[in-house]
Amino acid sequence: MNVTDVEPATSAESLRSDLVNELREQGSLRTDRVAEAFLTVPRHLFLPDVPLARAYANDSVVTKRNEHGVSISSVSQPGVVAMMLEQAEVEPGHRVLEVGSGGYNAALLTELVGPTGEVTSIDIDADVIERAHAGLAASGYTNVNAFCADGEFGAKDDAPFDRIIVTVGAWDIPPAWVEQLAEGGRIVVPVRLRGLTRSVVFEREGDQLVSRSVEVCGFVAMQGAGEHDERLVLLRGKEVGLRFDDEPPHDVELLNGVLASPRTEVWSGVTVGNTEPFDTLQVWLATTMPGYCWLAVDPELDTGIVKPANRMACPAVVDGATLAYLTTRKAPSEPGTSVYEFGVHGHGPEADKVAARFNGQVQVWDHSHRGGKGPRITATPVGAADEPQPGGSVIRKKHVSLTVSWT
Repeated sequence: MNVTDVEPATSAESLRSDLVNELREQGSLRTDRVAEAFLTVPRHLFLPDVPLARAYANDSVVTKRNEHGVSISSVSQPGVVAMMLEQAEVEPGHRVLEVGSGGYNAALLTELVGPTGEVTSIDIDADVIERAHAGLAASGYTNVNAFCADGEFGAKDDAPFDRIIVTVGAWDIPPAWVEQLAEGGRIVVPVRLRGLTRSVVFEREGDQLVSRSVEVCGFVAMQGAGEHDERLVLLRGKEVGLRFDDEPPHDVELLNGVLASPRTEVWSGVTVGNTEPFDTLQVWLATTMPGYCWLAVDPELDTGIVKPANRMACPAVVDGATLAYLTTRKAPSEPGTSVYEFGVHGHGPEADKVAARFNGQVQVWDHSHRGGKGPRITATPVGAADEPQPGGSVIRKKHVSLTVSWT
């Protein structure tokens, strides 16, 4: 599609080319078809109040916040958009449903499905749909069927879909998405796994959905019928927070004063460079450690009583009156490099035992899963004859049980 008549004299085309080169270098863009779509679609027209250079930066742009200042709508980071489009493997002639709108991704999908395909884009927020309509009209993509609807229920009137791409963080996989998927179709969805978000490609195998790839991503949370709030437990006033993506333990009051108890330290011997990814460690811990949660420290109240690996979001576990969390310390390294060793800090009556168990799982990951293909995720409908029992590597949602396995 020719968009030269709607873009400013300063070269948006050149900025798109620079962005494509950057996305190719980082590996999120792999195929020429997706790259051509990025070269064609004028992203700045979907961000009319954003400076041109910012519109083509590889970064997300928040477009709406709630009354608490939390982002509830954004135009996603181009690198994540490209990654998910590559995961989806959209072909000419496909019918595609996008859950979570904004317009830009729908325009990219329109380029990929071509004149014989169809794109439906839905969002629960009327303001978002209005913005999507404006951007699509300004850029000439007038054949996208974009309308306001709760994504939990899909778009039955336009089904079946060869591809369903979800661009909001989903705690669950509702039946409508599976029912509206064509035979041989794919669902690409940012699934929450005990507080982690991973972009998962699912294909149907009988009554189950089985993953084909799992990638790191981040999205604003789903609203409407599919909304799911984390549970927060505060320690030492509000200094330390524990976030549970599922129900917290029933006896969380046992943690009162836990951080005042002596600290246990164990060290794993497992090291990581300061730029080396270890996202599979997080998934491994989340799906093998009972009582898994995320520890965060309020920077304005921080007294240094805890020393987590990440003060904003650190893997932690609760076992009765005991808390343990991941930590790091500087390890010997070559000049000009930084290497850190993983360890575990524990507080409470069973600190030695819980910290040792936690530390052991870090070592298992290092020996058996580090650098591997990552997890395989299977979604089984709740109530199905072959539904696995929840616990450990099985995470039960409202509609599906997710089984996380490793090869």
